[in-house]
Amino acid sequence: MIKTKWTPLALMLSLFVATLVSCEDKETDKDVADAKLSIDYEKYELENGLNVVLHQDKSDPIVSVAIQYGVGSNREKKGRTGFAHLFEHMLFQESENVPQDQFFKTIQDVGGTLNGGTWQDGTVYYEVVPNNALETVLWLESDRMGFLINTVTESAFANQQEVVQNEKRQRVDNNPYGHTSWVIDKNLFPDGHPYSWQVIGELEDLQNATVADVKEFYDKFYGPNNATLVIAGDFEEGKAKELVEKYFGEIKKRQEVTPLDVMNVTLDETKRLYHEDNFATAPQLNMVWPTVEQYTDDAYALDFLGEILSDGKNAPLYRVLVEDMELASQPYAWNGSDQIAGKFRISVTANSGVDLDSVETGITKAFALFEEEGVKESDIERIKAGLETDFYNGISSVLGKSFQLAQYDVFTGDPGFIEKDIENIKAITAEDVMRVYDKYIKGKPFILTSFVPKGQVELIAENSEKAEVVEEEITENVETEVVDADVEIEKTPSKFDRSVAPKMGETPKLNIPDSWTANLPNEMEVYGIVQDELPLVNFSLVIDGGHLLDDLSKNGVANLMSDIIMEGTATKTPLELEEAIDRLGASINMYTTDESLVLRGNTLARNFDATMALVQEILLEPRWDEKEFARIKTSTINGIKRSDANPNVIANRVYNKMLYGENHPLAQPTSGTVESVEAITIQDLKNYYNKYISPSVSRFHVVGDVSESQALAALDGLKENWEAKKVTIPEFPIKNDRDKASLYFVDVPNAKQSVINIGYIAMPRTDKDFYPAEVMNYKLGGSFSGNVNLILREEKGYTYGARSGFSGTKIPGTFTASSSVRTNTTGESVSIFKDEIANYKAGISEEDLAFTKNALIKSNARRFETQGSLLGMLQERSAYDLDPNYIAEEEATINNMTLEQHKELANKYLDESKMAYLVVGDAATQYQQFKDMGFDEVMLLDKEGNEVTLEEIKK
Repeated sequence: MIKTKWTPLALMLSLFVATLVSCEDKETDKDVADAKLSIDYEKYELENGLNVVLHQDKSDPIVSVAIQYGVGSNREKKGRTGFAHLFEHMLFQESENVPQDQFFKTIQDVGGTLNGGTWQDGTVYYEVVPNNALETVLWLESDRMGFLINTVTESAFANQQEVVQNEKRQRVDNNPYGHTSWVIDKNLFPDGHPYSWQVIGELEDLQNATVADVKEFYDKFYGPNNATLVIAGDFEEGKAKELVEKYFGEIKKRQEVTPLDVMNVTLDETKRLYHEDNFATAPQLNMVWPTVEQYTDDAYALDFLGEILSDGKNAPLYRVLVEDMELASQPYAWNGSDQIAGKFRISVTANSGVDLDSVETGITKAFALFEEEGVKESDIERIKAGLETDFYNGISSVLGKSFQLAQYDVFTGDPGFIEKDIENIKAITAEDVMRVYDKYIKGKPFILTSFVPKGQVELIAENSEKAEVVEEEITENVETEVVDADVEIEKTPSKFDRSVAPKMGETPKLNIPDSWTANLPNEMEVYGIVQDELPLVNFSLVIDGGHLLDDLSKNGVANLMSDIIMEGTATKTPLELEEAIDRLGASINMYTTDESLVLRGNTLARNFDATMALVQEILLEPRWDEKEFARIKTSTINGIKRSDANPNVIANRVYNKMLYGENHPLAQPTSGTVESVEAITIQDLKNYYNKYISPSVSRFHVVGDVSESQALAALDGLKENWEAKKVTIPEFPIKNDRDKASLYFVDVPNAKQSVINIGYIAMPRTDKDFYPAEVMNYKLGGSFSGNVNLILREEKGYTYGARSGFSGTKIPGTFTASSSVRTNTTGESVSIFKDEIANYKAGISEEDLAFTKNALIKSNARRFETQGSLLGMLQERSAYDLDPNYIAEEEATINNMTLEQHKELANKYLDESKMAYLVVGDAATQYQQFKDMGFDEVMLLDKEGNEVTLEEIKK
């Protein structure tokens, strides 16, 4: 389920999403009222205006640093859009005292992780590192805040212009419905409004930007007086304050940044627009109304309205569009109140071939149903009741705490605004929700967009006008070499020598949490870790088999099984089950992988027993609801059709088919095909359940504020009532006999990027060489500082990212190098991949091996922080029968690796002359060049992996 995002935490970063769950349990509501939903912190201000917030958390030997600037795309001007996001990229390049490309490498070298993000209202940079590296982070962050602008050269700027343009192509131009937000915002907000353009910016503006423009933007908005620095985690307060003063105190205050005025908008009339989408296979309708800015009473009530209209099986939009009219699988409604304005949006991706007029009619009917039934008090209570779970999930990591404190400080001036935020939410009434519906939605003008597959204009909502979407033309690549003037970079004066990196203390030692295991009489294995820092429990049940047990003539049965099993029980309708889960403030979901069915759950510790009682009922008493089965089938079929136009989905599907062979399950998508799903009956699902769902092939994992005895007691029902049966997981032969370099090209006409997958079958996770090979690959493409990324992104600017790595389970996996590159650089990018893989076999330097060892070993300090990461560790351990201390064994593998062993592994597992080279892109402009590039064979394929000719695809 998509849930309301109440606070601006993490926003578009997707680093954690605060989800609200439903409840009618008054006792739970009382517990929320009594709980201390806040974070202890200290805030002070430096003389230069920098706000500093400190939060100590000594539960793990790690520390998080986040710096949020009060600048987003809302500070840009028409004709100069995309600067905030572009500058986010620039700040990762170099500064006066940190050489080119060393920000990422330095943090990785100390065992940390880092990134940044830009949205409409802000920009944030963050690092999470072992606690001995705090000074290193403050050195880096202060250098790019106060000692950067002299290093913004023409060549560095030109490179990041290309990277950002590639990000836009990847996320917007090459994606179904990618231009939707552009059309909505350009028509909802008046010309020149700060929200009338996208964060990524206009391609023309990105191409026309100059270094002078960027320097002006930096000088105005990236000073200490427009930022909040948050340090959270394991540190000594006095020492941290000294370091903050040392590194940030001397940075000069910059221009005063005037607070933005609220700029809410109204519409005089409804605007109806359409676009023929090159990548869409199903029509999508959006309706958007202007609302109000964040943290206002109306904004909170509008959040509730979105939840009530669309979330859950009892929601009006769901009941009308999904159940009654059968037009879509899941409508969404939500309010997006931002710093200076807001909008309320309904989005419906319709079933294939559905006329969007009928969807609009359905929305009108849903509104009428909502008005007739009104807002129930139970709806209000269920939304409020999940606040406690929401809060604890949001602060489960030091990074989450950093984000929360930083964002509240920037937007409200109070890092502890979470308490007021929650009180504001709890104050909402049913009358408030109806009031904002009448005020902003009912009978009010709106923006309507119809995005339909190319050539299916008949599906658009009536009276719509063509949207003026600007699409980039594919042209021949012409590289413009930018040569910087040979002038020594002028250094900004400092009280100390900033060019000398700080010395670090001792790296925290590996401290693997204690765990426990048990074997139940019904053969189910149980693994657990007690972590009582927060009153939460996370758990998973992994049932081996999954997609491997599908009959390929009816591929997709396992996937439908994991969907239908969540749709009610013998004694609960689908709606009643949904409400029972919500009453506990819990979440339970199930999904299918190639080799298993996985049931995942998250709940408050005090509700763990009750949550497990529901899990038992779900697992042992499925309802087999025929109505839900029909809906799920339709939803799955439409999802398959939609994915058929997604270049990344196409690439993965064809790549697996080329490597594993058409008759291997891993060559077939877990969701099945349109034809196979259409053939599946509910009896097929029952047969799968009766034959394969057994504790004898199941492993239960639990992490959180629950003891071993409590966890085992909660499993008593499954122990007593779930009988074991013999289940044999089939083995499928894999031909691993590639002997040539084959170039396969799949045509996606007018693609703005080419998706590249290069590789072959390698080995299973159980092979003794698997982890050593992962270590070996790290400097090739296992990190941001991998060779392929440094060349294709940082040097050439052809891509937003390039990677390589080994996959593998009990079944042999692949070695794969991959990227999405600008269309007109396709051939050269493939050649670069091929050359870099070949060159890597010559060996790496002592420095690169040391970097690999540092990055992989020191990062283990971050490995045990969250319940989610611990759960993943238990799942990996149980899947491959690993020793409880297997991470220590991995450390030994890293520590003991020599240059000779590294080279030997590279030569054993990397052979570019036998790999499959798959390109998914625009054949009309890119295919022919590969005929002359020395491949042993060059083949043109359709989207199913069948060989075709150029003449056939032109038809």
